[in-house]
Amino acid sequence: MAPKVLVSDKLSETAVQIFRDRGIEVDFRPELGKDKEKLAEVIGDYDGLAIRSATKVTEKILANAHKLKVIARAGIGTDNIDKEAASKKGVIVMNTPFGNMITTAEHAIAMMFAVARQLPEASASTHAGKWEKNAFMGVELFNKTLGVIGAGNIGGIVCDRARGLKMKVIAYDPFLGQEKADKMGVEKVELEELLKRSDFITLHVPLTDQTRNILSRENLEKTKKGVRIINCARGGLVDEQALADLLKSGHVAGAGFDVFTEEPAVENPLFGLPNVVCTPHLGAATTEAQENVALQVAEQMSDYLLTGAVTNALNMPSVTAEEAKVMGPWIKLADHLGNFIGQMTDEPIKAINILYDGVVSEMNLGALTSAAVAGIMKSVNPEVNMVSAPVVAKERGVKISTTKQDKSGAFEGYIKITVVTDKRERSIGGTVFSDGKPRFIQIKGINIDAEIGRHMLYTTNEDVPGIIGTLGQTMGDHGVNIANFTLGRADAGGEAIALLYVDAPVPSEAIKALHDTGKFQQIRELKFDVS
Repeated sequence: MAPKVLVSDKLSETAVQIFRDRGIEVDFRPELGKDKEKLAEVIGDYDGLAIRSATKVTEKILANAHKLKVIARAGIGTDNIDKEAASKKGVIVMNTPFGNMITTAEHAIAMMFAVARQLPEASASTHAGKWEKNAFMGVELFNKTLGVIGAGNIGGIVCDRARGLKMKVIAYDPFLGQEKADKMGVEKVELEELLKRSDFITLHVPLTDQTRNILSRENLEKTKKGVRIINCARGGLVDEQALADLLKSGHVAGAGFDVFTEEPAVENPLFGLPNVVCTPHLGAATTEAQENVALQVAEQMSDYLLTGAVTNALNMPSVTAEEAKVMGPWIKLADHLGNFIGQMTDEPIKAINILYDGVVSEMNLGALTSAAVAGIMKSVNPEVNMVSAPVVAKERGVKISTTKQDKSGAFEGYIKITVVTDKRERSIGGTVFSDGKPRFIQIKGINIDAEIGRHMLYTTNEDVPGIIGTLGQTMGDHGVNIANFTLGRADAGGEAIALLYVDAPVPSEAIKALHDTGKFQQIRELKFDVS
């Protein structure tokens, strides 16, 4: 029986025809994207679901998706999909991360021009027959300094286009290495310097805990007087009320926003202000981009449903069914190891070195390496997956090397990841026990044996009495239950580490209390995707 796919958003007829040509039964019902009840009612009949942004794939809808094998999003953003619920259900989530990059970058450039020359206001005035030639004095982009926050795929295209306009381009991106910056022809700077020097600032980062409110009131006040702010990335990156206040005061000369903290945006502090250009999330809204991502979705879904091939999956590795049986726990381990280092590293990464020892050295190292790199990168970009992670790392100038060796120690096999930055090298090793559970076995050269939990706390300290008691007492005082407690030290009286597996996120008050003791060199809360 042929697989059956539901298209619940507007997708091009060409994409729909690809499904038919590949022998897949397809129902094109774009009206279901906004009808959650009806979608939940019919979803149980389908093997695949192709969507854009209108369809919200919730846990409730997935509960009825008894046959569903794959959800594919035409576009990069998957915020409208409950990925955790999908993973628990065994449903693969795919996206098309590269189909609309140029379109989104061009929209940011267009917004810069619109704000620089007040084009929307001038157009409205002229349509009204006012001919206010002297009212719309603009500025050139030529020779201005453009500050780019996020120099990945889309940000990199913006940098290239801006250099073509003869702008001076400076970029802030924790994952942008100096070599890559040199190749791009941009000056790599810290955020503080970017704020002070930029005539225009454009954002091209995903919305994460690290980037949320990156242009806060405090940071906006540090900007150069007369700056113009462009956001075509994600709502929530900029404090919109603070920006509105600074626009009114004259500190900020203009703004161009395509995305907003709350969407659809029917009310916003920026609305109605002079020299603020607003568009309704049009970043990817070109015929070319829509066609590209639609065709990619149709091809990716067809390949998976007909052959089992997995492309651009956010929650499944690109491995064969046979490999997955053996490699599943090791792939999860590689992801956890990478995620540990990714959460611990705040500076640009120059190199990632991965050692495969023993039984794991004979497995599909490409998939394992992709899982490790994805684990590292997703701490700053949650949309990165096993397929795109190596590409993203390469584009950012990160050198990836792998080494394999025969069994060299007590374990049948293990993986060790070392990340190199300008400031330090950081390493972590792990293995998979006979029960199939990944374990951390070495951090910073210190041997441990740590079970991996969803919520963990990592600390470093001098090996002195009282540390265990302090950790236990502080967690208890703040209502945090410790499921497991692992200690390790380099030598007596030397550097020591502790890794706590806890039942719930550690409150900020508890972390502050630990800091205030003065007993710890480092305290870091960690989160892992543990099913």
